[in-house]
Amino acid sequence: MPANCSPTDPGPRLLLAPLRPLHLDQVLAIERLSFPHPWERHLFEAELRYPQALCLGAFGHLDQRLWGYAILWIVLDEAQIQNLAVHPEQRGRGVAQRMLAFALAEARRRGATWASLEVRPSNLSARRLYAGLGFQPVGRRPGYYQPEGEDALLLNADLTTIHTSESA
Repeated sequence: MPANCSPTDPGPRLLLAPLRPLHLDQVLAIERLSFPHPWERHLFEAELRYPQALCLGAFGHLDQRLWGYAILWIVLDEAQIQNLAVHPEQRGRGVAQRMLAFALAEARRRGATWASLEVRPSNLSARRLYAGLGFQPVGRRPGYYQPEGEDALLLNADLTTIHTSESA
């Protein structure tokens, strides 16, 4: 599944490849910089073992450092986005969009016809990313994010009608 971004693509060149246990220290560093309540190592270890999980890393083409990661579950016809983050130094460069578009294309290749996720209403950059990939609001989970009690917006995308890039 590794994919190289073409040198003619806008933004940085990336290598998109499966996450492995040897990447967990970098994953955890990005996770801690990205979320007020980061996942712990054992949760990522479980995702790497889960047969329905698609664990994707975005690596710098030249330095091979992890710039971001996406974790999706593909169960029957649904791709559920579990976690996605990009290192703060790489944000705003299209890394998340390219990584998620590739992951959704892979999910569609594996039989998913729709995708779902939860997002904080206050996370405007993530909401713009998801809207740009065809996600639409379908509901709300009151008080989902604890301990703050912030709601979660539920978003879905029809993978049979949206365009997802087959190459990153």
